[in-house]
Amino acid sequence: MEHFADRLLAAIREKNAAVCVGLDPLVDRLPSGLQETARRNPAEALSAYGRGVIEAVAGYVPAIKINIAFFEPFGAEGVRVYLELIAAAKRAGLLVIGDIKRADIGHSTTQYAFAHLAVENATAADAVTVNPYLGWDGVEPFVAAARSHGRGLFVLVQTSNPSAAQVQGLQLTDGSTVCHAVARLVQGWAAGDGLVGRGGYSCIGAVVSPRDLPSTVRIRELMPHCIFLVPGFGAQGRTADEVAKCFRPDGTGAIVTASRSVIYAYEDSPRHPQDADWQSRVAKACQDFASTVRGLQTMPPA
Repeated sequence: MEHFADRLLAAIREKNAAVCVGLDPLVDRLPSGLQETARRNPAEALSAYGRGVIEAVAGYVPAIKINIAFFEPFGAEGVRVYLELIAAAKRAGLLVIGDIKRADIGHSTTQYAFAHLAVENATAADAVTVNPYLGWDGVEPFVAAARSHGRGLFVLVQTSNPSAAQVQGLQLTDGSTVCHAVARLVQGWAAGDGLVGRGGYSCIGAVVSPRDLPSTVRIRELMPHCIFLVPGFGAQGRTADEVAKCFRPDGTGAIVTASRSVIYAYEDSPRHPQDADWQSRVAKACQDFASTVRGLQTMPPA
């Protein structure tokens, strides 16, 4: 069974692109050609759109991140589409990160881990996002499932939302922050037995948005075994200098994600909303995104 981090690193090398497209589809922003379907059957429209995005980006990125939150409002049909898109992305040769941000206690978190990582079928994600706020017992079932099934997880460490600093930025008595304490904690989990692959990275990675440059540099130092899943680039406004600090000096250790700036690229068309060639615009935005991040990986230290 191949280690998740090794598979991810190999896929990044193959595509020469340390990037991931986030699939966060809003029904009212779908291309005009899908709006009639959306009015009749929103889940069907999301399915068609998701498959179109996957087809458009599969040649340029190693992974796609599918956010379950954009499918759950449509009930069982929405969840069915979420699972179908995982299978479609895998058929297209992509690694799939299920953006679920789950965690709980006891049997509850065990069931979450089984549902999203331990099932052996085409609709199981290669990795998921999890929340560390409940501590080790809230995360351990996901770690066990990842170890046993060759999958991975990305633990929230520094997030991109505006109010994150209300908790993550709180200063501790040693002068560090809650965010840095979580980074140390996750690094300890990541270095556990059987979790580090041949490439030196663990199947336990971290979600790290470069919202504060000194903090990001410190987190990178604290987490040598963790691949960073980096949100905030593109529509959320994180700069090239900030994102570059998520990579290690050899250009590895991070995969940058963009959602709205890629999947809604057709909205920039002068023919919008009548542009029928929306997939080519998504593909072009994806190519440009990958090219920009490729340059960041080789930026000299500040």
